[in-house]
Amino acid sequence: MARTSAGTSAGTLAGTLAGTSASSTATKESAAVTLAGVSKVYGRGPAAVRALDQVSLDAAPGEFVCLIGASGCGKSTLLSLVAGLDEPTGGQIDVGGRVGLMFQEPGLFPWLTAAGNIELALRARGMGASGRARAAGGQRAGQLRAGQQRAGQQRAGQQRAGQQRAGGRGIGRALTRAERKARAQELLEAVHLGGFGGKRPHELSGGMRQRVALARALAQEADVLLMDEPFGALDAMTRDLLHDELDRIREGRELTVLFVTHNVREAVRLGDRVVLLSSRPGRVLAEYPVPIERPRRIDSAPVSQLAATITDRLREEVSRHAQ
Repeated sequence: MARTSAGTSAGTLAGTLAGTSASSTATKESAAVTLAGVSKVYGRGPAAVRALDQVSLDAAPGEFVCLIGASGCGKSTLLSLVAGLDEPTGGQIDVGGRVGLMFQEPGLFPWLTAAGNIELALRARGMGASGRARAAGGQRAGQLRAGQQRAGQQRAGQQRAGQQRAGGRGIGRALTRAERKARAQELLEAVHLGGFGGKRPHELSGGMRQRVALARALAQEADVLLMDEPFGALDAMTRDLLHDELDRIREGRELTVLFVTHNVREAVRLGDRVVLLSSRPGRVLAEYPVPIERPRRIDSAPVSQLAATITDRLREEVSRHAQ
């Protein structure tokens, strides 16, 4: 688990406030996620929209990386590419292990209970992942140019390797109904909803629904968790409590997180590193390590100081783009 050392000095924090160049902190060999020159263009010809342009970024195993930037800069697009929901127009993406997703809306099935939503994810976990990978690879082969085919095949191979590692932990096999029920209850306990497994989504508050969504994401035993503004629609107090929950759940897990947010203080509160993207097309402008001892408070002076520096840089970028 990536953690900053205790007792951050004023000099260290001052150096962080200056920001770093757009370079990665993890080597490619050790990275859980690697993006190398990734671009994404929607459409063709004069109407084409370039969402991402030559994005290079690494995330180390266990690192919590927050992505911030103006609306429309490609943050959510980047997560979709890492998740394999879309293909890059150019560049290469390498992901080591299983990927889990969590979005701003919980997306729970309303006819299932909280436990039922988690059990559904546990059922999907054992449904022939290798077969799905082969099918997806065949579809990509029919759609992509030769160079993109090679990149897709390499990525599929790494995903299969991650699935083999997961299988070594007993993750790949299908769970029995009793095992699914027991595991769902464990996950509900982990997000402090042990007594709410029988409730349906409409019987839960917004914060509770997001906790169920977090438990469902954890049910996939993901090595990499992609979170797209998962707390953006919540009130400040509930959001702060879920920040604490996320910190607690990550304790003892080597879980890599890519977290998209518009809230700069939230990024500094949660992240080991904050990556600032430019206005469209999205490029990596700067990276800010967060050498602040945990546990953190969103209203603490060190968090506020670093957040103010990042916000100033973000405002400069938004103003430049508006001209």
